[in-house]
Amino acid sequence: MELRIPPGRLDRPVGHETDHVLGPTDAEITLVEYGSYACSHCRAANERIAQARDQFGDRVCYAFRHRPLMDNSLAFRAAELAELARTPEAFWSAHIKLMTRSMQLTEDNLVAVAADLGVNADFAPGDSDAVRRARARVEADVASSRASGVRFTPTFYINRRRYDGPWDESSLVDAMLGTLGHRVRTAALNFASWGPSAGSLLVLSTVAAIVLTNSPIRPALWRQELGVSLGDAAFRMSILHWVNDGLLTVFFLVVGLEVKREMTVGHLASRPSAALPIAAALGGMVVPALLYALVIPAGSWSHGWGVPMATDTAFAIALIAVMGARVPIELRIFLTAAAIVDDIGAIVVVAVFYSGEIHPGYLAAAAAMVVALMLLSRSRIYLLSPYILLGVALWMFVSAGGLHATLAGVVLALFIPTRPPANLAALMTQASTIIASEARHDGEVLRHGPSIPALHALDAIYDRLESPADRLLRHAGARSSYAVHPIFALANAGVAINPGVFVGHGWLVAAIVAGLAIGKPLGVFLAAAAAVRAGIAVKPAGYTWRQLAGAGAFAGIGFTMSLFIAGQAFPRAADFSAAKIAVSAASILSAVVGIALLWGASRQELIEEAPQSAGMQVS
Repeated sequence: MELRIPPGRLDRPVGHETDHVLGPTDAEITLVEYGSYACSHCRAANERIAQARDQFGDRVCYAFRHRPLMDNSLAFRAAELAELARTPEAFWSAHIKLMTRSMQLTEDNLVAVAADLGVNADFAPGDSDAVRRARARVEADVASSRASGVRFTPTFYINRRRYDGPWDESSLVDAMLGTLGHRVRTAALNFASWGPSAGSLLVLSTVAAIVLTNSPIRPALWRQELGVSLGDAAFRMSILHWVNDGLLTVFFLVVGLEVKREMTVGHLASRPSAALPIAAALGGMVVPALLYALVIPAGSWSHGWGVPMATDTAFAIALIAVMGARVPIELRIFLTAAAIVDDIGAIVVVAVFYSGEIHPGYLAAAAAMVVALMLLSRSRIYLLSPYILLGVALWMFVSAGGLHATLAGVVLALFIPTRPPANLAALMTQASTIIASEARHDGEVLRHGPSIPALHALDAIYDRLESPADRLLRHAGARSSYAVHPIFALANAGVAINPGVFVGHGWLVAAIVAGLAIGKPLGVFLAAAAAVRAGIAVKPAGYTWRQLAGAGAFAGIGFTMSLFIAGQAFPRAADFSAAKIAVSAASILSAVVGIALLWGASRQELIEEAPQSAGMQVS
């Protein structure tokens, strides 16, 4: 079985046999650098490493591993030359000279170091085995850099964990000491990089919600009102409404930004790539709603047909991450794209069928905000602040107008501007020029740091590297997954542990479970198969129909959006409680079925199916 190294972790421990080491290998702090003698940044970091070693002494073990610049033959020759050193002392002498003899690595540097080592600059010392061993040592370090996730030089690993912070002495020392702030930041980043992290938070929030609901705290907590008042005017809502109408707007904003990205540069940007997930998502919305309508008796519950239509993307993606290589990358793309289309459908359903009493005056004011957003976008204003301010006003007018306030997040996302890709080479050259110019003034009298104009210029370069829409998605997306979703679950997922909740609600529970656990996978699979058979879409050869059925089962996990729509469809507390139990049960059942289908899928099925499915696919 292949051993997989977690991203950002060192592939192998430091040892005298395989590494060039300064300090005891059993030191409490291990610092590994992947660097290149032709890298100007490695040269600049060399002094920081020396300062850190001066401060820590034998508490730190420093190891240097080669990662020559890939497009620089001189860098490879320098690395191989250093490896021709016969003793550790000779290596470190050559290392320091190659790093510091001149501002840039030159042929003269190699000639000088070769003379010190007793070889010529062409590496022909007479013992060809030594040259082969040197080259193999460099290649082993390069392979190690790939396995460890090195993206550029220098890259540092502190106690086998990649360090992605600043390279100045203070920051490096904080990381090596493991200060509280650094440990908290590292733990948060490690948790976020773990695939099932968002889904795990939802599970924990759900469990906490059930505990709170069955305690005296719950009613007192969510019914408390918060708001602002100015004279006789006041805007107040309960904490529960702030969560469902206010905080969840961030989730809808993220959905809108993801939809915009996918439809411009993502998997929904072209007809061939978009056809299959769009067809599957439409089937996964229509069939559950129809099945719910068939099962549910006529009456007030009929309005809840939107509950089984929605998919909880966070839970589905979390389960896919847990299953790892058993889920092909093509299937992950399919499910993600289908979930985004599903979100669009849920937004439309909420807007049209689950809004309150309409107030035209407020909606006219909301329309004025939309026009203002459109004018900002067309004027190519790339500052986020005016969009956010107009978005807040839009949210208030939409809420007062009778539509669900969260729809303001989707509308705002449509007008957050994107930009053409930046000229990365030009911007990097500009930034390097500014930094180099400022560095020349280091140490001047009455000069304590970079000038204000230089900082403004660097800020402008940073802003240009990423479009406003991408920047907002990067920041808001994480907050949606790790704050909005768990808080929403905490506020809405709790249900009183009372067998009486099922009394008189059997058909409601049965309709929701049937819609999610049966209607969702059935709709996804049948619609996808029909689209392929009709020649509208093409199923990638990377996954089987059985695996697609497993993804369809995962689509039956309807947790967050299903609970949200249930809250709008069932105003009576008893009905909502029964709906929550049904959604939870159906989601668990869908997860189990999906895991069973995907866990048992084999490569042999993929090979056997390829000739059969080829006849169904249309190029």
